[in-house]
Amino acid sequence: MQTRNKIMDDFSQLMTNAMGVAQGAKDEAENAMKSLMDRWLADRDFVTREEFDAVRAMAQKAREENETLKARLDALEGK
Repeated sequence: MQTRNKIMDDFSQLMTNAMGVAQGAKDEAENAMKSLMDRWLADRDFVTREEFDAVRAMAQKAREENETLKARLDALEGK
């Protein structure tokens, strides 16, 4: 009976170690894929969300200023 428990303990330890190795491999694969995607995106010159939002706000402000100037011109022309 003692031998059987030793075999089961060894098998349990082996499975625990195998799961640790598998988890480490999974983490390494995820990190490699993330790094690859980051490099691919950087090579494509995509803008960040913050940059996009800043340019969008500038365009909105310019549109509003254009509308204001157009209204002033229309008023000056007597329309």
